[in-house]
Amino acid sequence: MPSTAPIALFTYNRLAHTRLTVEALQQNELAEESDVIIFADGARSPEDAERVNTLRKYLRSITGFRSVEINEQPNNLGLAQSIISGVSKVCGEHGRVIVVEDDLVTSPYFLKYMNDGLEMYKSVEEVASIHGYIYPVQADLPETFFLRGADCWGWATWKRAWQGFNPDGAALLRALGTRHLTTEFDFNGSTGYTQMLKDQIAGKNNSWAIRWYASAFLNNQLTLYPSTSLVQNIGHDGSGEHCGKSSSFDVTLRDSPLRLRQLPTIENRAARREIEIYLQSLKRPSLKEKILSLLGLQSHS
Repeated sequence: MPSTAPIALFTYNRLAHTRLTVEALQQNELAEESDVIIFADGARSPEDAERVNTLRKYLRSITGFRSVEINEQPNNLGLAQSIISGVSKVCGEHGRVIVVEDDLVTSPYFLKYMNDGLEMYKSVEEVASIHGYIYPVQADLPETFFLRGADCWGWATWKRAWQGFNPDGAALLRALGTRHLTTEFDFNGSTGYTQMLKDQIAGKNNSWAIRWYASAFLNNQLTLYPSTSLVQNIGHDGSGEHCGKSSSFDVTLRDSPLRLRQLPTIENRAARREIEIYLQSLKRPSLKEKILSLLGLQSHS
Protein backbone atom coordinates (compact mmCIF):
# COMPACT_ATOMS: atom_id res chain seq x y z
CA MET A 1 0.00 0.00 0.00
CA PRO A 2 1.58 3.32 -1.02
CA SER A 3 2.13 5.89 1.71
CA THR A 4 -0.35 8.74 1.99
CA ALA A 5 0.31 12.09 0.34
CA PRO A 6 1.25 15.04 2.57
CA ILE A 7 -1.46 17.60 3.29
CA ALA A 8 -0.47 21.24 2.75
CA LEU A 9 -2.70 23.45 4.91
CA PHE A 10 -2.65 27.19 4.23
CA THR A 11 -3.65 29.55 7.03
CA TYR A 12 -3.59 33.23 7.92
CA ASN A 13 -5.58 34.67 10.82
CA ARG A 14 -9.02 33.01 10.94
CA LEU A 15 -8.94 30.86 14.07
CA ALA A 16 -12.57 29.72 14.03
CA HIS A 17 -12.45 28.67 10.38
CA THR A 18 -9.08 26.97 10.74
CA ARG A 19 -10.25 25.01 13.77
CA LEU A 20 -13.24 23.65 11.83
CA THR A 21 -10.99 22.76 8.89
CA VAL A 22 -8.54 20.88 11.12
CA GLU A 23 -11.26 19.12 13.11
CA ALA A 24 -12.83 17.84 9.88
CA LEU A 25 -9.48 16.55 8.64
CA GLN A 26 -8.92 14.83 11.99
CA GLN A 27 -12.16 12.89 11.41
CA ASN A 28 -10.84 11.48 8.13
CA GLU A 29 -10.07 7.77 8.21
CA LEU A 30 -6.51 8.37 6.94
CA ALA A 31 -5.72 11.26 9.27
CA GLU A 32 -3.41 9.31 11.57
CA GLU A 33 -1.47 8.05 8.55
CA SER A 34 -1.07 11.53 7.04
CA ASP A 35 1.58 14.20 7.48
CA VAL A 36 0.33 17.79 7.67
CA ILE A 37 2.55 20.65 6.52
CA ILE A 38 1.12 24.01 7.58
CA PHE A 39 2.00 27.29 5.88
CA ALA A 40 1.10 30.13 8.24
CA ASP A 41 1.35 33.47 6.45
CA GLY A 42 2.72 36.53 8.25
CA ALA A 43 0.66 39.50 9.41
CA ARG A 44 -0.27 42.07 6.78
CA SER A 45 -0.36 44.88 9.34
CA PRO A 46 0.34 45.48 13.03
CA GLU A 47 -3.42 45.27 13.62
CA ASP A 48 -3.44 41.72 12.22
CA ALA A 49 -0.48 40.52 14.27
CA GLU A 50 -2.49 39.56 17.35
CA ARG A 51 -4.91 37.40 15.36
CA VAL A 52 -2.02 35.78 13.49
CA ASN A 53 -0.22 34.99 16.74
CA THR A 54 -3.40 33.60 18.33
CA LEU A 55 -3.87 31.31 15.35
CA ARG A 56 -0.25 30.14 15.48
CA LYS A 57 -0.63 29.22 19.14
CA TYR A 58 -3.54 26.98 18.15
CA LEU A 59 -1.57 25.47 15.27
CA ARG A 60 1.14 24.33 17.69
CA SER A 61 -1.47 22.34 19.62
CA ILE A 62 -2.72 20.27 16.67
CA THR A 63 -2.53 16.49 17.03
CA GLY A 64 -4.25 13.51 15.39
CA PHE A 65 -1.95 13.20 12.37
CA ARG A 66 1.22 11.20 11.79
CA SER A 67 3.18 14.45 11.98
CA VAL A 68 2.57 18.19 11.96
CA GLU A 69 5.11 20.62 10.52
CA ILE A 70 4.51 24.36 10.80
CA ASN A 71 6.15 26.89 8.49
CA GLU A 72 5.64 30.32 10.08
CA GLN A 73 6.24 33.01 7.48
CA PRO A 74 7.73 36.15 9.12
CA ASN A 75 6.37 38.46 6.41
CA ASN A 76 3.03 38.57 4.62
CA LEU A 77 3.23 36.81 1.27
CA GLY A 78 -0.46 37.01 0.47
CA LEU A 79 -2.60 33.99 -0.37
CA ALA A 80 -1.40 33.56 -3.96
CA GLN A 81 2.32 33.58 -3.25
CA SER A 82 1.87 31.50 -0.12
CA ILE A 83 0.09 28.76 -2.06
CA ILE A 84 2.37 28.89 -5.11
CA SER A 85 5.54 28.66 -3.03
CA GLY A 86 4.07 26.13 -0.58
CA VAL A 87 2.76 23.75 -3.24
CA SER A 88 6.07 24.03 -5.10
CA LYS A 89 7.98 23.19 -1.90
CA VAL A 90 5.89 20.14 -1.01
CA CYS A 91 5.81 18.83 -4.59
CA GLY A 92 9.56 19.28 -4.84
CA GLU A 93 10.17 17.34 -1.63
CA HIS A 94 7.43 14.69 -1.84
CA GLY A 95 6.35 14.51 -5.50
CA ARG A 96 2.67 15.07 -4.69
CA VAL A 97 0.46 17.09 -2.39
CA ILE A 98 -3.09 17.44 -1.07
CA VAL A 99 -3.97 21.14 -0.77
CA VAL A 100 -6.44 22.52 1.78
CA GLU A 101 -7.09 26.16 2.69
CA ASP A 102 -8.25 27.34 6.10
CA ASP A 103 -11.91 27.71 5.12
CA LEU A 104 -12.59 24.24 3.73
CA VAL A 105 -14.44 21.59 5.71
CA THR A 106 -14.01 18.07 4.38
CA SER A 107 -15.97 14.84 4.41
CA PRO A 108 -14.45 11.95 6.42
CA TYR A 109 -13.77 10.29 3.04
CA PHE A 110 -11.90 13.22 1.51
CA LEU A 111 -8.37 11.94 2.19
CA LYS A 112 -9.15 8.47 0.91
CA TYR A 113 -10.55 9.88 -2.33
CA MET A 114 -7.52 12.15 -2.77
CA ASN A 115 -5.00 9.40 -2.12
CA ASP A 116 -6.83 6.87 -4.29
CA GLY A 117 -7.00 9.38 -7.12
CA LEU A 118 -3.35 10.35 -6.78
CA GLU A 119 -2.32 6.72 -6.94
CA MET A 120 -4.65 5.75 -9.80
CA TYR A 121 -3.62 8.62 -12.10
CA LYS A 122 -0.04 9.23 -10.97
CA SER A 123 1.43 8.27 -14.34
CA VAL A 124 -1.36 9.64 -16.55
CA GLU A 125 0.08 12.82 -18.06
CA GLU A 126 -3.31 14.05 -19.22
CA VAL A 127 -4.54 14.35 -15.62
CA ALA A 128 -3.50 17.53 -13.80
CA SER A 129 -5.26 17.11 -10.47
CA ILE A 130 -7.89 15.53 -8.24
CA HIS A 131 -10.62 17.83 -6.90
CA GLY A 132 -12.91 17.38 -3.89
CA TYR A 133 -15.61 20.02 -4.41
CA ILE A 134 -18.40 19.88 -6.95
CA TYR A 135 -21.17 22.45 -7.50
CA PRO A 136 -24.67 21.58 -6.19
CA VAL A 137 -26.06 20.79 -9.64
CA GLN A 138 -29.56 19.36 -9.95
CA ALA A 139 -28.74 16.40 -12.19
CA ASP A 140 -27.17 13.10 -11.14
CA LEU A 141 -23.49 12.97 -12.08
CA PRO A 142 -21.21 9.96 -12.60
CA GLU A 143 -19.38 8.68 -9.50
CA THR A 144 -16.24 10.37 -10.84
CA PHE A 145 -15.63 12.26 -14.07
CA PHE A 146 -13.15 14.53 -15.80
CA LEU A 147 -13.38 18.22 -16.70
CA ARG A 148 -10.76 20.17 -18.60
CA GLY A 149 -8.58 22.44 -16.49
CA ALA A 150 -7.89 22.52 -12.74
CA ASP A 151 -9.63 23.75 -9.60
CA CYS A 152 -8.96 25.10 -6.13
CA TRP A 153 -11.33 23.99 -3.32
CA GLY A 154 -9.68 20.92 -1.84
CA TRP A 155 -7.40 19.41 -4.47
CA ALA A 156 -4.32 17.32 -5.07
CA THR A 157 -1.63 17.16 -7.71
CA TRP A 158 1.76 15.77 -8.59
CA LYS A 159 5.11 17.43 -9.24
CA ARG A 160 4.85 16.48 -12.93
CA ALA A 161 1.58 18.44 -13.30
CA TRP A 162 2.47 21.39 -11.08
CA GLN A 163 5.53 22.00 -13.23
CA GLY A 164 3.06 23.09 -15.92
CA PHE A 165 1.74 25.94 -13.75
CA ASN A 166 2.40 29.29 -15.42
CA PRO A 167 2.22 32.30 -13.07
CA ASP A 168 2.28 34.75 -16.01
CA GLY A 169 -1.38 35.74 -16.42
CA ALA A 170 -0.69 37.88 -19.49
CA ALA A 171 0.92 34.96 -21.31
CA LEU A 172 -2.01 32.75 -20.41
CA LEU A 173 -4.53 35.29 -21.67
CA ARG A 174 -2.65 35.70 -24.96
CA ALA A 175 -2.63 31.95 -25.47
CA LEU A 176 -6.36 31.68 -24.81
CA GLY A 177 -7.03 34.46 -27.34
CA THR A 178 -4.67 33.14 -30.00
CA ARG A 179 -6.24 29.69 -29.78
CA HIS A 180 -9.80 31.12 -29.68
CA LEU A 181 -10.54 29.37 -26.40
CA THR A 182 -12.01 32.12 -24.24
CA THR A 183 -15.63 31.03 -24.72
CA GLU A 184 -14.86 27.45 -23.78
CA PHE A 185 -12.65 28.69 -20.93
CA ASP A 186 -15.73 30.56 -19.62
CA PHE A 187 -17.89 27.43 -19.75
CA ASN A 188 -19.62 28.70 -22.89
CA GLY A 189 -20.13 32.13 -21.41
CA SER A 190 -21.75 30.91 -18.20
CA THR A 191 -19.07 32.46 -15.99
CA GLY A 192 -16.45 35.18 -16.18
CA TYR A 193 -13.12 33.37 -15.89
CA THR A 194 -11.53 35.33 -18.74
CA GLN A 195 -12.44 38.59 -17.02
CA MET A 196 -11.07 37.21 -13.77
CA LEU A 197 -7.77 36.54 -15.52
CA LYS A 198 -7.79 40.06 -16.99
CA ASP A 199 -8.39 41.44 -13.50
CA GLN A 200 -5.46 39.44 -12.17
CA ILE A 201 -3.22 40.93 -14.85
CA ALA A 202 -4.49 44.42 -14.00
CA GLY A 203 -3.80 43.90 -10.30
CA LYS A 204 -7.48 43.95 -9.33
CA ASN A 205 -7.12 40.48 -7.80
CA ASN A 206 -4.19 38.23 -6.98
CA SER A 207 -5.75 34.90 -7.86
CA TRP A 208 -3.39 31.95 -8.16
CA ALA A 209 -6.41 29.72 -8.90
CA ILE A 210 -7.37 31.37 -12.20
CA ARG A 211 -3.78 30.88 -13.39
CA TRP A 212 -3.76 27.24 -12.29
CA TYR A 213 -7.04 26.64 -14.13
CA ALA A 214 -5.75 28.41 -17.26
CA SER A 215 -2.43 26.58 -17.17
CA ALA A 216 -4.03 23.14 -17.06
CA PHE A 217 -6.73 24.16 -19.56
CA LEU A 218 -4.14 25.32 -22.10
CA ASN A 219 -2.11 22.15 -21.53
CA ASN A 220 -5.23 20.11 -22.44
CA GLN A 221 -5.15 18.49 -19.02
CA LEU A 222 -8.04 17.18 -16.97
CA THR A 223 -9.16 17.20 -13.34
CA LEU A 224 -11.07 14.39 -11.65
CA TYR A 225 -14.28 15.41 -9.85
CA PRO A 226 -16.66 13.50 -7.54
CA SER A 227 -20.39 13.10 -8.11
CA THR A 228 -21.15 14.65 -4.71
CA SER A 229 -18.94 17.07 -2.86
CA LEU A 230 -16.38 16.03 -0.27
CA VAL A 231 -15.61 19.69 0.48
CA GLN A 232 -17.68 22.57 1.84
CA ASN A 233 -16.34 26.11 1.58
CA ILE A 234 -17.20 27.95 4.81
CA GLY A 235 -15.39 31.11 3.74
CA HIS A 236 -18.34 32.69 1.93
CA ASP A 237 -19.28 34.56 5.08
CA GLY A 238 -17.39 37.71 4.17
CA SER A 239 -14.27 36.70 6.10
CA GLY A 240 -12.17 35.46 3.19
CA GLU A 241 -9.55 37.34 1.21
CA HIS A 242 -11.36 36.89 -2.11
CA CYS A 243 -14.88 35.69 -1.13
CA GLY A 244 -17.92 37.77 -0.32
CA LYS A 245 -21.10 36.55 1.36
CA SER A 246 -22.97 33.88 -0.57
CA SER A 247 -24.82 30.60 -0.06
CA SER A 248 -24.82 29.68 -3.76
CA PHE A 249 -22.01 27.18 -3.35
CA ASP A 250 -23.24 25.41 -0.21
CA VAL A 251 -23.38 21.63 -0.45
CA THR A 252 -24.19 18.58 1.64
CA LEU A 253 -20.99 16.66 2.25
CA ARG A 254 -20.75 13.12 0.96
CA ASP A 255 -21.28 10.55 3.72
CA SER A 256 -19.84 7.46 2.03
CA PRO A 257 -16.63 6.53 0.21
CA LEU A 258 -16.34 6.94 -3.55
CA ARG A 259 -15.67 3.92 -5.73
CA LEU A 260 -12.90 4.96 -8.09
CA ARG A 261 -12.32 3.20 -11.38
CA GLN A 262 -9.88 4.12 -14.11
CA LEU A 263 -11.63 6.36 -16.61
CA PRO A 264 -10.74 7.20 -20.21
CA THR A 265 -8.89 10.51 -20.22
CA ILE A 266 -11.58 12.57 -21.92
CA GLU A 267 -13.79 15.35 -20.60
CA ASN A 268 -17.31 14.33 -19.63
CA ARG A 269 -19.31 16.70 -21.81
CA ALA A 270 -22.65 15.87 -20.16
CA ALA A 271 -21.26 16.76 -16.72
CA ARG A 272 -19.74 19.92 -18.14
CA ARG A 273 -23.10 20.94 -19.55
CA GLU A 274 -24.78 20.48 -16.16
CA ILE A 275 -22.18 22.74 -14.57
CA GLU A 276 -22.72 25.34 -17.31
CA ILE A 277 -26.43 25.28 -16.51
CA TYR A 278 -25.73 25.76 -12.81
CA LEU A 279 -23.25 28.59 -13.35
CA GLN A 280 -25.64 30.29 -15.75
CA SER A 281 -28.36 30.12 -13.11
CA LEU A 282 -26.19 32.17 -10.75
CA LYS A 283 -26.26 35.04 -13.23
CA ARG A 284 -30.05 35.27 -13.28
CA PRO A 285 -31.63 38.00 -11.16
CA SER A 286 -33.46 36.88 -8.05
CA LEU A 287 -37.23 37.27 -7.73
CA LYS A 288 -36.65 40.22 -5.40
CA GLU A 289 -34.37 41.87 -7.98
CA LYS A 290 -36.97 41.30 -10.71
CA ILE A 291 -39.73 42.91 -8.60
CA LEU A 292 -37.53 45.87 -7.72
CA SER A 293 -36.64 46.28 -11.37
CA LEU A 294 -40.31 46.25 -12.42
CA LEU A 295 -41.05 48.85 -9.78
CA GLY A 296 -38.16 50.99 -10.95
CA LEU A 297 -36.40 50.63 -7.60
CA GLN A 298 -33.40 48.58 -8.65
CA SER A 299 -30.10 50.01 -7.44
CA HIS A 300 -27.65 51.12 -10.12
CA SER A 301 -24.69 51.52 -7.79
